[in-house]
Amino acid sequence: MLIATMPQHRGAIGTRLSAFYGASFLVVGIQLPFWPVWLAGRGLDAQEIALLFAAGIWAKIVATPLIGALADRLGQRRGVMAALAAIACLAYIALWPEWGFWGLLWLNLAAGVAQSALMPLGDSMTLAAVRGSGLDYGRIRLWGSLTFVLAAIGSGALLGGGSSPAMPGNTVLALVLVASVLLLVTCFWIPAAPAAAGRVRWAALGRFAADRRFWLFVASGAALQSSHQLYYGFGTLYWRELGFTDPVIGALWAEGVVAEIVLFWYSAPLLARLGPLGLMALGGIAGIVRWSLIGIVPGLAAAAVLQLLHGLTFGASHLGAMHFMARRVPPGAAASAQSLYAAVSAGLGSGLVMLVAGTLYSAYGGDAYLFMAVLSATGLLGIAALAGWSRR
Repeated sequence: MLIATMPQHRGAIGTRLSAFYGASFLVVGIQLPFWPVWLAGRGLDAQEIALLFAAGIWAKIVATPLIGALADRLGQRRGVMAALAAIACLAYIALWPEWGFWGLLWLNLAAGVAQSALMPLGDSMTLAAVRGSGLDYGRIRLWGSLTFVLAAIGSGALLGGGSSPAMPGNTVLALVLVASVLLLVTCFWIPAAPAAAGRVRWAALGRFAADRRFWLFVASGAALQSSHQLYYGFGTLYWRELGFTDPVIGALWAEGVVAEIVLFWYSAPLLARLGPLGLMALGGIAGIVRWSLIGIVPGLAAAAVLQLLHGLTFGASHLGAMHFMARRVPPGAAASAQSLYAAVSAGLGSGLVMLVAGTLYSAYGGDAYLFMAVLSATGLLGIAALAGWSRR
């Protein structure tokens, strides 16, 4: 009887974790395209909006690892996640009245830091379930990518396309708040981490953080993910310069996410064959090809083919990193590892690359993507060194 119920139990765990990713990216899918428009509607100019976002990036770099370490120390990851989701909801509610720049800055910091710290904690919970229940991380995580696409398209249609430079009123804020409440609900619904993860001493966290192999892995993963920053920041502008229409550009962006979803769905056989470091190496090789060619082969057919590589440059690199930590990091330090990796790869590394991406694009146009190919090659070399280190 127990054996018969185990698949249903795994299915229930997978459904709850999938709901968490879906709700997380529901917030991001609404916020990423339209939050700057809402801030402009509140009277902020472009420089103030950039300063607000920059402050959020640097605050996350500092706060996310501290929150992860605290979650490991307390041994209550789900409780910490629920508290963070509640803080984000309260900050968004507090944004409802009119605020000046400084009020908007501090409330955005509170919401953004709390929200960004949720993802690495959720990843640590999911990977604990992968270890304990044999779940497929890729098939759980893909619901986040799918929801992001649906949220961006749906909110754009609901808001009339968001074509105006400023959007007065609180429509965008209301959508973000509703999505954040759903995220809070999923944090209570997410399965508790196995008791074996338990509490961990600060000294144990210190020894883990001093592991040079872990930092080589973090630096390599950060290089692979940071190579996307020119694409994220200036991909649309580049394609417009090539004469692509906005619907075509939208289809190219969607194609990349669809490729990512397909990779997540079929990732288990690739993981079994290549292993985590092999997946990351595949992402590095794909990045060298993608970023080397995107600026020198500018036709629409080439762009459509190269967009398919997003499933590898992002998807394979991310999946490899997650499974590397699942296999190599002690369960009691999983939240700390996830948070450190997120802070360096999505925060410090990506933030620094984005700072120079504008200068590179202004100077070199599409040829600036060659610098991103160098980042992919750097990440690939780091992965190769880590694989050799592990064999020794």
